[in-house]
Amino acid sequence: MEKVKIWEEDVVIPTYEVGAPDKNPMFLEKRVYQGSSGKVYPYPTTETICHEKKDKIWHAVYLENEYLKIMVLPELGGRIQRAYDKTNDYDFVYYNHVIKPALVELAGPWISGGIEFNWPQHHRPTTYMPVDYQLQKQEDGSKTLLINDVNQMYGTKAITAFTLYPGKAYIEIRGQLYNRTSMPQTFLWWANPAVAVNEHTQSIFPPDVHSVYDHGKRDVSRFPIAQGVYYKHDYSEGVDISRYKNIPVPTSYMAESSRYDFVGGYDYQKEAGLLHVADHHFSPGKKQWTWGCGEFGKAWDRNLTDEDGPYIELMTGVYTENQPDFTWLKPFEEKTFRQYFMPYKKVGAVKNATIHAVLGAEITDRQIALTVYGTRRYDRAVITVTNGEKEICHETVVLSPVDIFEKTLETDVSKKQDICISVYADGKLLVKYQPEEETIPRLAKPAQAAKEPSEIMTNEELLLTAQHIEQNRHASYLPDPYYLEDLKRDSDDSRINNAYGMLMIRRGKFAEAETCFRKAVKRLTWRCPITIWLPLRPEGEIWSRHWSWWKRDL
Repeated sequence: MEKVKIWEEDVVIPTYEVGAPDKNPMFLEKRVYQGSSGKVYPYPTTETICHEKKDKIWHAVYLENEYLKIMVLPELGGRIQRAYDKTNDYDFVYYNHVIKPALVELAGPWISGGIEFNWPQHHRPTTYMPVDYQLQKQEDGSKTLLINDVNQMYGTKAITAFTLYPGKAYIEIRGQLYNRTSMPQTFLWWANPAVAVNEHTQSIFPPDVHSVYDHGKRDVSRFPIAQGVYYKHDYSEGVDISRYKNIPVPTSYMAESSRYDFVGGYDYQKEAGLLHVADHHFSPGKKQWTWGCGEFGKAWDRNLTDEDGPYIELMTGVYTENQPDFTWLKPFEEKTFRQYFMPYKKVGAVKNATIHAVLGAEITDRQIALTVYGTRRYDRAVITVTNGEKEICHETVVLSPVDIFEKTLETDVSKKQDICISVYADGKLLVKYQPEEETIPRLAKPAQAAKEPSEIMTNEELLLTAQHIEQNRHASYLPDPYYLEDLKRDSDDSRINNAYGMLMIRRGKFAEAETCFRKAVKRLTWRCPITIWLPLRPEGEIWSRHWSWWKRDL
């Protein structure tokens, strides 16, 4: 078994320093940031950046095995600064050789490159701040770096574990999110890997992605061939927006939905790329962002790097498929998950991927061009291809990060859905692909803005609208008018009083909260008077009364 190494080391990186943070707290109640609330208190804001770079010593933590070498900077939010594939001298995430911040992040400075981990919102307020960390060694030979971050705005806590395993060419990211408070809190989690781009690069989305959304689902486009106006740019001639070279303006898009577990990017000239793999049931978010290949994008390239050129972001969302979509963490609730980032080679446009293997297949009427990449060494991997009931390929091969299977099979393909490709090793299925019916679903619909409270017909819809505004930390809409409209229609509605009471507690208005909760109890118990047992006398005597009697004594 090959060993994994983990160690700490000071590194010198050319750096553009930032100024001192403002000592005065900024109460930015109505600020819009990344589509949600731009509140930042109690974090300080920084608004100055030096224009001269100097060599600066940063403290780094390294993880390395026979395939990969990873550098993490705990002093910059615990980001992966470099992820390097030793087998082909390839940085599978964008490696920015200089620390050159711009005022992009919630509290100010932000840098491009590497993999940034964003929670409880995007970009996270501690992305340019130091975090606590700890090194661990496991009995199986793997090594782990733990990053700890407690959010000062909402009291939530995240532990991010970076693990390298012996003989495996992927990074495992284990997230552990915890609500340390007695109040429900919201969060989002988007890992943000940057990928170097040029005229040969393509964003690799699963084959079942046919529509992509803008932020907040405000707009929608066909994918990969856009055919209308998207981000105010006309693609009506039919343009492949999976290619960086075809997107001239700043653009985001997020997959409408997918049943596959991967998303990535590929450089056809270098025949190498990056993949993210995670169970789509909890990690549905698949997004590309680019500054665009036009003059505006080139200006931002100069703002964020000196010599490393353009990049795109291939963000991956956990418990969310769009931005800014937030998820609830109940009081003292914990959520855990795993994500995997890996390099891959030769495969190009991936058809399916797992943490074990990556599969590509170009199927025409006469042949199948097949490529399989393994994330570890399999000495007797079995690759089978069937065409209907007929087996047309059955080969036992060595598969590994440096032993890539490539073969073109000559066969008559009357129906692509009859082709089934499977890869096994040691009796376990590594990856499988069978084309689906080639039906393009109806184009998804953009989201609609919330109606005015008076225009909403039912109390339930008022409640859901108000909770949606709260959940997604809306910057320009307040939930209050929707709650109050509901209470105007039914002042004792238990659901609304509970929800509005919780909002009052968040704001420190405890008397108003108590009024709401008493009304909720009144409605909930109007058909079922309850018996309350309370110690009402100093000597500790216990007695019972119906609720209505007990209430009069309060």
